[in-house]
Amino acid sequence: MILKSKYLVLLFATIFFLLLGIQVYFMYKTYQVKEREIYRTVHQGLTSYTDKLEEVTGVKKDDTDDLLQKLFISYHNKEISKKDFLDYFEKNRKNTQAPLSNYVDSRFKKEGYKIAAKIEYYSIVFIPDSTRLIDKPIVLYETKNKVENPGISSSGKWITSSSVTSLENSTIKKDNSFLIKSKTDFEILNIKSIIFKELILLFTCCIILLISVLMLYIITVKNLMKHQKQIEFLHSVVDTISHEFKTPIATLKVASKALKKDFNPDTLLLIDRQIIRLEKLMHQLHEDETEENIDKIDSEDWDFFIKDLAFTYPEIQFNLENKIAQQLPFDKNLIETIIKNLCENSVKYGANTIKIIVENTQYHLSIEISDNGQGIDKKEWKNIFEKFYRIQSNNIHNTKGLGLGLYFVKKIIKSYRGTIEVDSIIKEGTTFKIHLPYES
Repeated sequence: MILKSKYLVLLFATIFFLLLGIQVYFMYKTYQVKEREIYRTVHQGLTSYTDKLEEVTGVKKDDTDDLLQKLFISYHNKEISKKDFLDYFEKNRKNTQAPLSNYVDSRFKKEGYKIAAKIEYYSIVFIPDSTRLIDKPIVLYETKNKVENPGISSSGKWITSSSVTSLENSTIKKDNSFLIKSKTDFEILNIKSIIFKELILLFTCCIILLISVLMLYIITVKNLMKHQKQIEFLHSVVDTISHEFKTPIATLKVASKALKKDFNPDTLLLIDRQIIRLEKLMHQLHEDETEENIDKIDSEDWDFFIKDLAFTYPEIQFNLENKIAQQLPFDKNLIETIIKNLCENSVKYGANTIKIIVENTQYHLSIEISDNGQGIDKKEWKNIFEKFYRIQSNNIHNTKGLGLGLYFVKKIIKSYRGTIEVDSIIKEGTTFKIHLPYES
């Protein structure tokens, strides 16, 4: 069951991360599509204006073309310096910056776009001899907001020509043509916040969907673990009941046979004790015992434990040293389980003499049980208290039982925050020492 749960967790984690990846990819692609759509709108809205920027300065386009060609020829022929050549474009940029910025800001004020635009020449080549006039781009037009990472760019190229047709006034020869390459860049500086505002509902729904799937899984796993614990608890209860009922039932069978042969008042007392023990076990199934209603162990109960064992196993010699003369705050049924499980375990593994020593100090109860049985190999010591574990010899189980007796002993001792030690020598015997703390 636990292994299946691990596989389910691994399977869900794989599916969830796959779903997460798909959602992230979907949101990323949606962001890109929306970004391209906004930039396309901005580009279409501004291109027609930037194409007519020459008119902002009050100069007709034809005149501007003539001026540019004259400027290029003069610079190519070294009639003007590089500084004068660049100053012309810098002056033009400054003169058109304010009108361009105002138009861009007003054009998309309603949408809330903060736009930066720039137009530049990145190549000017004198066609006859392929001479390059510039080694770095020249900015013609630019908004007050500077372009740092262009969101959309467009480029163009053309060959300069003059509109002057009069031979008397013309100073520009037909072979003085230049190939000009330009680039227009646009950047929406607040593009991220704009897109997130428009897609906030979609992103929120995706996140809610992922969280809902995760929460549903967590709730499912919690319920699965809860049911698993309930099943494990039920199995533990069944194991406990079957083991705890075994000794009283066996004792009652022996007593029944004894009564058939010969009536003995002591046998009736033994039957009464076992019936009471069975009643207590049944009572534990229906109610949780508290310190107020548990049946505490009296000094004479130790003798009864051994008498019941001696009656059940008449061929075994039980020697009890009871050094306790007072009632102790332990559940009598649980202590009886410890004593009888350890003694029955000794009987199973060949002991014919079992010695039990019980004594107490102001704060501890000590129980020592030793036998002359087969002994336990040292490598088995760490495993004998495990559930369903039985001591093996040549990998063959040679004793009957479910391997629950010592498991319950350890469980009871642990519930009292006590300790149990084992010492054993093969073919000589085994000794268990138990220490249980209590408040006097």
